[in-house]
Amino acid sequence: MATEQLLLRLPEDLVRRFKENVPARERSAFVRQLLEHALPLADGDADPLYLAALAVEQDTALNEEMAEWEAATIGDGLTETGAADRHG
Repeated sequence: MATEQLLLRLPEDLVRRFKENVPARERSAFVRQLLEHALPLADGDADPLYLAALAVEQDTALNEEMAEWEAATIGDGLTETGAADRHG
């Protein structure tokens, strides 16, 4: 992977804490990991949650099972009108 040098300006107190807590040879990796976790991916389609949701939508067997459950529960009596009839 190609790398690039980056100049950052940070408050002195933060730099002091950074140097006290992260060894010199581990600082670039530390900042890289923080940025990787904090920043969104460049391509929204590569987002793991999006990919998981897409896989669920495209799962034929799961969609068939969900349709069966919907058909089985459509008349379960938990409608707004049914609730009003029981309490009103």
